[in-house]
Amino acid sequence: MTEVRLEIGYEEYEDGQTIIPLIEQLVADEEKSQALTSLVIGDWGGAYERTPVEFLPTLIDAAPKFPNLRRLFVGDMSFEQCEVSWITQTNLGPLLSAYPQLESFTIKGSVDLALDPLEHENLQELVIICGGLPASVLQAVYGGKLPNLRKLELYLGVEEYGFDADLEDDILPFLNNNPFPKLVSLGLKDSELQDEIAIAAANAPVLAQLEELDLSEGTLSDKGAEALLNSEAVRKLKRLNLNYHYMSDEMLNKWRRLSQQTGLIVDTDEQQDLGEEWRYPSLTE
Repeated sequence: MTEVRLEIGYEEYEDGQTIIPLIEQLVADEEKSQALTSLVIGDWGGAYERTPVEFLPTLIDAAPKFPNLRRLFVGDMSFEQCEVSWITQTNLGPLLSAYPQLESFTIKGSVDLALDPLEHENLQELVIICGGLPASVLQAVYGGKLPNLRKLELYLGVEEYGFDADLEDDILPFLNNNPFPKLVSLGLKDSELQDEIAIAAANAPVLAQLEELDLSEGTLSDKGAEALLNSEAVRKLKRLNLNYHYMSDEMLNKWRRLSQQTGLIVDTDEQQDLGEEWRYPSLTE
């Protein structure tokens, strides 16, 4: 795999530089552009106020020059560069459409994010990392035409940073009426509703086709964990990710015993302080 990362630093941004010349330089290097299989767009400078709109046309026009591109990540920046909940995105649907050969698409940041259209024949992996996922994006993903999608990973986040979805209308449909026939890995994570999601997931129809369920990074407690533990459908999975949680030692012991009995791989690392009055998902400010 040949991966290239493009970004500009703070001083470059202050000097008025943009990421556009870096994309153009990559296009101009025929050997590198032809070999490119993975492209990571990091900090494009002032991501808290500037959107990818400025460089999106250049990246879309470059598509014919990147015939072997399979993985694309837009917004891969550290919190020192820009807090995740401040990263300003835009409608990335046209970008996805410009690369019909793409297999993996990762987005970080959800302010002003849209995915219209969300139609792709070859996409196998879609990951959205954020501090709060808007209902509009959840609805766009659920309504997307992604017949070959195998992995869907959504950071749901908290209301303070943009999450405004309804559990019944916007989240549970992924569990109860999954629209992706080839999906084998589903992540509904980083949520302050993690217990409610876990309880709904415990006997959800989607489990019949999954190999992995990811409910990590949220406020999962023994309440939600107990429902998962008692589910025969959960025991038939290959992997269950509950990393970063508020489960008790007693519950962790139950998971260890279940794992030994069934072979189910359960990640229960990063137990949080159960004495805390307030419980927070992992990826918040």
